[in-house]
Amino acid sequence: MRILARLVVSCLLSPLVSLASAQQDPAPVKKAIDAWLKVQTQGLPGQVSWEIGGIDPGNQLAPCGQFDISRPPGTRAWGRGHVIVRCLGEAGWRVYVPVHVRVKGDYLIAARPIAQGQTIAADDLGTQTGDLSELPPNILTDATLAIGKTASSAIPAGRPLRADLLKSPLVIRQGQTVKVVSRGPGFAVANEGRAITNAREGEVAQVRLGNGQVVSGTARADGSVEVAY
Repeated sequence: MRILARLVVSCLLSPLVSLASAQQDPAPVKKAIDAWLKVQTQGLPGQVSWEIGGIDPGNQLAPCGQFDISRPPGTRAWGRGHVIVRCLGEAGWRVYVPVHVRVKGDYLIAARPIAQGQTIAADDLGTQTGDLSELPPNILTDATLAIGKTASSAIPAGRPLRADLLKSPLVIRQGQTVKVVSRGPGFAVANEGRAITNAREGEVAQVRLGNGQVVSGTARADGSVEVAY
């Protein structure tokens, strides 16, 4: 009877052991994500660290030995989010795993109050150290991206500088005489005209030529207008 009882218990436990062995071990999945993050975060400013969220040990995923890791489209490289883990084996499953990438680094702040329309100089800027992943995505970390631009609104001292708080300076002002360069396949013709509109670098400017014709072109950093044909 004891032998029979042992056989019955063994038969009852066998499906459970088989089920457990059919589950995906979370360890290799996390290892694959960790290796992927090491590559993806190279070049980020500051000190980078990350946390990988939990994967249910009782998952019903079939075991897999090779994974493809990716980030959902439109998401940035740092902060809280998810990565997509796809099994490249026969199982073919796909799961989302939460990750939190922290970037500790320096970012720009206003060293003193900055008035609306004021051109930013080096001594208007200061730096502060913090977790960039907790700040807006357009926070500025490079002073060269701020110096020479103008404040689109008043900025109090100590405020982190975002790209949307600054504007490029005008390179063309209404009424000024500007050089107009017309370019096309195999040719370039230069004229002069009078600007009808203000424009910053890269914006569209309208110019009235000497013959009265009004042309539209792209404002360049040197104050000229390029018309493409």
